[in-house]
Amino acid sequence: MTELLKVTGLSRRFAGGGLFRKRKVFHAVSDVSFTLKRGQILGIVGESGCGKSTLARLVLRLIDASEGQVTFDGVDMASLPRRELRRLRQRMQLVFQDPYSAIDPRYSVRDALLEPFKVQGVKLGSPDEKVASLLDMVGLNTSLARSYPHQLSGGQKQRVGIARALALNPSLVVLDEPTASLDVSVQAQIVSLLERLRHELGLTYLFISHDLGLVRYFCDQVLVMYLGRVVEVMPSDAEPAHPYTRALLDSSFEPDPRQRRTITRLSGEVPSGYDLPAGCAFANRCPRVSDLCRGVLAPLSTLPNGQQVACHNPLIDAALPAACR
Repeated sequence: MTELLKVTGLSRRFAGGGLFRKRKVFHAVSDVSFTLKRGQILGIVGESGCGKSTLARLVLRLIDASEGQVTFDGVDMASLPRRELRRLRQRMQLVFQDPYSAIDPRYSVRDALLEPFKVQGVKLGSPDEKVASLLDMVGLNTSLARSYPHQLSGGQKQRVGIARALALNPSLVVLDEPTASLDVSVQAQIVSLLERLRHELGLTYLFISHDLGLVRYFCDQVLVMYLGRVVEVMPSDAEPAHPYTRALLDSSFEPDPRQRRTITRLSGEVPSGYDLPAGCAFANRCPRVSDLCRGVLAPLSTLPNGQQVACHNPLIDAALPAACR
């Protein structure tokens, strides 16, 4: 498979404070790098506030990076003028977390699905046929075309959001927690729909979630973030090497009573993004912490099995070369 998306050293800082307070810098995303190949699903997981959604917006260049590079299909997105960037965005689309706010309440479903074509200046021979085709693609009755958002259920709204994102035949779809606000049964239907569409349309997904169990089920690879940094990159079926990833996995819901887990309870507070520690940001919550962890930030090192971890004391024994221990 060829490379579709490459992110290198991506960082984003926000200035805080005001006229009467000392200005501070908030580190939302720090030195994130990864590669996504065509047809793959990369899951980005972490607790709320770890920088997942900010990273998604950086990848789509909805906000500009403080440092780093995003290359989409061989094109450096930072170098593109506004007109060419708009044209490229036909191939990169976003499905929002909240289906209730993703659709303008003044728009009918028909208007919402035709909006991408108007924005991009794409003329349609038969708009109603296109709307019917998009609704059928996501499993909705074509009679809903005249409905308004308040007349739809949460699952129906999310299906409309997915149809709108796919209207212009993109190559990459960024899914920002698309099931977070839905009932469990509806979540399963949406995940099944996304899997079917990926195979039928040859899509590549960047899937963002706080549920590591869902990410491991749906994705090919998992990228784990903590306070803006990548702490682990692993295949979805691999065992966690970072204590934070282990805690996330132990906390995920397991419906099989024969597979009940002992929940790893994390104590301590998450550090502020305004005042990052010199060492590992997870140190004050980690059960395997050492003095080295508190003073030195561990690099993202590759283990013998190919997964990467930023930890001085990984859960996999003898995983790191001696220079990184």
